[in-house]
Amino acid sequence: MGKKQKKRIYIGVRYVLILIFCIPMLLPLLWMLTTALKDNAAVFRVPPQWIPSEFHWDNFTKGLKKINFGREFLNSLFISVVVTIGQICSCMSVGYALARLKFKGKKLWFYLIVGSMMIPGMVTVIPVFRLWVTLGAYGTWWPMIIPAFLGAPFQTFLARQFMTTIPKSYDDAARIDGASRLQILTRIIAPMSKPLITVIAIQAFQGAWNDYMTPLLYIISKPEKWTLALGVGRMTSSTYGTQWNLFMAADIMYMLPILIMFFFGQNYFMEGLGSMNNSGIK
Repeated sequence: MGKKQKKRIYIGVRYVLILIFCIPMLLPLLWMLTTALKDNAAVFRVPPQWIPSEFHWDNFTKGLKKINFGREFLNSLFISVVVTIGQICSCMSVGYALARLKFKGKKLWFYLIVGSMMIPGMVTVIPVFRLWVTLGAYGTWWPMIIPAFLGAPFQTFLARQFMTTIPKSYDDAARIDGASRLQILTRIIAPMSKPLITVIAIQAFQGAWNDYMTPLLYIISKPEKWTLALGVGRMTSSTYGTQWNLFMAADIMYMLPILIMFFFGQNYFMEGLGSMNNSGIK
């Protein structure tokens, strides 16, 4: 058996294994799509019908009419974009400080940030909720937006790890030319950190777009401020039962922005995550 034949067999086996592992992830998406194209009676048919006998494409328009799609889409888009900008600015700044600057307690701060990733978010829900209520932010978007400008532990850790792989000679050369720390970050480090920024942007946008708990806590009493996640989620709380075909149709439309964003940024995303393998915790 020649080397070329062995290579072909290896590639074939690898693709078969990848396909086997992908099936459990693809089946729920396929079921969502087939359910979205059925009438409501066919959803509960036994045995389940994977391919509908009749395709109901109008379920997508009907599903969107069940919620205030236009307003909720714009609300989610605005919040997600602002949160993304906030996390990029805050995580890049803190990551730069931890990777390039020298100050007392730097390692302690870094370990505290890493350690905070191990604290479950649900532990802080009640005290944080009481804090925002005390500040008069209940019924507003501020509890969803302001935390993004205070940094995110994992993204800050990722920024620090990525920046340790960039030679400090770039900083030294810029300092000789009279550049400030801010100029070094914005004009030298940031352009070299496109993969990192893409990772932070995708994760921040996805987190804000998919956030259901925070809107449920703070803006449930303000329907005009609902996000798309909250609007789609409330479709399952109908008094007269859930129309699962319309719910799945609306849910597919809800997923599209994230899928499109990841499709165009996947190369940078994987490159940014790969930076964690190039530098250890120092």
